[in-house]
Amino acid sequence: MASTLDGIKAALEQIVRDPKYHDVLSLVKTARNGAVYGTKVRFPHALVMIFLFRSGTFRQKVGLVLRATRHHASNLARFASIYKLTMMALKRFGPTPGKEGPYDSFFAGLLGGYFVFGGRSPRTGKISSVNQQIVIYIFARVALALARIAVKPGHGLPLVSAEPLHSRINYYAWPAFASLSWGAVMLLFKHHPEDLQSSLRSSMTYIYKDCDSWDDLRTLVWHNK
Repeated sequence: MASTLDGIKAALEQIVRDPKYHDVLSLVKTARNGAVYGTKVRFPHALVMIFLFRSGTFRQKVGLVLRATRHHASNLARFASIYKLTMMALKRFGPTPGKEGPYDSFFAGLLGGYFVFGGRSPRTGKISSVNQQIVIYIFARVALALARIAVKPGHGLPLVSAEPLHSRINYYAWPAFASLSWGAVMLLFKHHPEDLQSSLRSSMTYIYKDCDSWDDLRTLVWHNK
C-alpha cells in the first residue's frame, strides 16, 4: 500500500514539474489562490461587520458570515481563472502569437469583471453587496493610481507633471481629497443615507446617529441600545 502511494505521489510530482503542463496547472493554482485570498480578506471583515452591526440570532449571523465569505472567495477564484485563461488565449491566438499584447490584461480584466462582478442575482435581480464592495474598492485604488500617474514626471499630463506644480500637487492633493471625501459622505449620510452602501450606512448610523439617544448609564457607556 505504501509503495503504491509513493508511486502515485512520484507520478504526480513528475506531472507538476513537466513544463508542458505548466499552463493548465497555473489555472488550477490561480483559482486556488483567488479562493484562499478571498477567504482571508472577507471572513474577518464579515465577522466583525455582521456581529457588530447586524441584528439576528447567533446562528443567523454565522450563516451570513459564511455566505459572504463563500461568495467573495468563489468570485475571486472565478475572476482569476477567467483572467488567466483569457490572457493565455490572447497570447496564443492574438496578433503576435507567443507574445502578450500591450492591452491583453485590460481586455482580460474587462471580460472577467463583466461576467463575475457585473451580473445580477438570478433570484433577486439585484447586484450583490459583496460584489459592490469589491468593485468600489478596486475603483478607488484605480482612481488613486491614475491621479499619481497624472502628475508623474515623464509620464503624466502636461504642466501638472512638471515643476513647480508637481511638488505642490503632491503635497496638497491628499489633504484636499480626504477633506472633500469626508465632506461629501457626511452630506450624503445626512440627506440621502439610503443611497450609501449598506455596511457604510450601518457603521455611520452607529457612530453618528445612535450617539444621540440613551436611557440610562448602561446605554450611555456600556451598550449602544
